[in-house]
Amino acid sequence: MTRITVLSVLLLAATTASSVAPALELSDCRISAGPGYPGIAARCGSFARPLNPADPGAGQIELRVAVVPALDLEPERDPFVPLAGGPGGSAIQFYSGYYSAFEAVRRERDILLLDQRGTGESARMDCPFDDDIVEGQYSDEQTREFTTTCLEQLPHDPQFFTTSVAVTDLEALRQALGYPALNLLGTSYGTRVAQHYARRYPDTTRTIILDGVVPPQIPLGPEIATEAQRALDSILARCAADTDCNERFPEVDLDFESIRARVAEGAVAVTLADPLTGRPEVLDFGRDELAAAIRLLAYQPQSMAIMPLLIHEAADGNFLPLAAQFKLTVSSLADALSLGMHNAVVCTEDLPYVDRDTIDYAALEASYIGALQLQALESICAIWPRGVIDDGFREPLATNLPVLLLSGDADPITPPRYAELAAVDLGNARHIINERQGHGQIAAGCMPKLIAEFVASADPGALDTECMQDAFVMPFFLDFSGPMP
Repeated sequence: MTRITVLSVLLLAATTASSVAPALELSDCRISAGPGYPGIAARCGSFARPLNPADPGAGQIELRVAVVPALDLEPERDPFVPLAGGPGGSAIQFYSGYYSAFEAVRRERDILLLDQRGTGESARMDCPFDDDIVEGQYSDEQTREFTTTCLEQLPHDPQFFTTSVAVTDLEALRQALGYPALNLLGTSYGTRVAQHYARRYPDTTRTIILDGVVPPQIPLGPEIATEAQRALDSILARCAADTDCNERFPEVDLDFESIRARVAEGAVAVTLADPLTGRPEVLDFGRDELAAAIRLLAYQPQSMAIMPLLIHEAADGNFLPLAAQFKLTVSSLADALSLGMHNAVVCTEDLPYVDRDTIDYAALEASYIGALQLQALESICAIWPRGVIDDGFREPLATNLPVLLLSGDADPITPPRYAELAAVDLGNARHIINERQGHGQIAAGCMPKLIAEFVASADPGALDTECMQDAFVMPFFLDFSGPMP
């Protein structure tokens, strides 16, 4: 039976009195990216919203709000609003993990954070599960059983945890806090939220930044495996073109094929200490675990840099480093994302619109992920109820609002061509493609400065992007002591 991992399912504070009306009470708090991360001074509160905005009598949910104050004593009245990816990520945790990238824009504007309904501390829609599903031990039948159990344990009806409902929460929050307009930054799935908010509320949208763009026209799922393979091929080709990397790993592409062949024969038992607890355990490292580890390593330049070394070690029989990377990454991702909210979005906005007649199944099977991504989504969405979706949701955003689109040419899930699809009806947009960068550009090179300049000017054409030519890209690791100086 096909083994399916949860990773296969996962796609991919204070304000001044002059800018906030007293309709929503906020109090001093500290926010962070999670345990062990520094706290950030903010003003926080709970925002009551109807579970079903079309039926206020159906009950309410509480949404978590945080506002981080502008550094300027007389800030601009329109805040900067980061929107998290996933789907299923917390905006508060996302901002807290990357807050230094937003310090330039915070000089003049408050940072407005809303954990989207179903995520973080906003009526979180999560399902308790054991380590087996994280580690790829669930078959297709077991995945369906788990999905049924998950639905039974959810605290709220998942039909009302889609993007179309979530943007109404953001608009209601804007009104409650008295902000005249919003400057949106969406990353990954958050780009979908930003585009739809601007579609529904163009008069209260000032600027839009889309980082790792999800175009409305494309349902996510069928291309995940082929895009991941493209990204891996690009990384290995870059190693082959690098003198030091090629000398150390002269046949890294063949090394990877040997790993694929080995795990295709059966899982490799790897004894390792749990990266989070330190307890020794045995992990069966098979095809699904390999796919999960490689796919997530390809997201960022820092982790791309160690991929040839991990692949080479595994090809020599040492699977421990690659298995440890899988364990650490997947466990942290499972903790960060709300599975119930993720499924509510994907099973409403993506899987129902997949045209199976156009899927290149041969290309899927040829990829290192195979068809398991699509199989997992189909298994879950066969059971999961569809939720609320607005008319025109899947049409490209048509607007003359200022839009900045950001892509990495090595992105394994939202390649630059996705941004071009999203931009087809944008009349005042600019697309910046960063070389040798993966998924997410907000912290790359001088991008924080460019983001602040764009928000200040609301003019994408005025940006001087020459500084991105000097953006640091981590050299390849030749051994475990790190890259060559």
